[in-house]
Amino acid sequence: LANRARALAEATGEDDILYAVENVLANSLTELDIDGKWIGDEGAAAVAEALKGNTSLTKLDLYHSDIEDAGAAALAEALKVNASLTELELGMNFGIKAEGMAALAEALKVNASLIKLGLCETSYHNPKDVAALAEALKVNTSLTDLDLTRTGIGAEGTAELAEALKVNASLTEL
Repeated sequence: LANRARALAEATGEDDILYAVENVLANSLTELDIDGKWIGDEGAAAVAEALKGNTSLTKLDLYHSDIEDAGAAALAEALKVNASLTELELGMNFGIKAEGMAALAEALKVNASLIKLGLCETSYHNPKDVAALAEALKVNTSLTDLDLTRTGIGAEGTAELAEALKVNASLTEL
């Protein structure tokens, strides 16, 4: 994993990626901000793999990082086993579409530590994607803050979320 991160850092010229993965692996960080570093799916997968065994990171900011479905799916798999992360920012990653959103929704069904999830300006236009998120919100008891700003969920998506909020007692900010 460290070698993969090193190769990615060399290929992109972003030493922050190498630093991030090495420190997440070492359990030495509580917050990691890679906002705008354009790490893509490969970088997101490297961070996700490191996150699986991490017990110290509580905040991960991947805003505007060129992450698409594969990267979101990798992060979702990490969320299923990580118990320390409380905040994840994925806003402005326009390539996160149906597959990535479905994977994140599935992760929310089992993750008990995440309290804040940022998905602003992602591609949440498909009502089926919103339905999957709404179903996850019905069983998730940890998430208190969900940012869906400028996602274009529309009336149908809003109705799905409204139904979920009837049974979700943890979400306080949407």
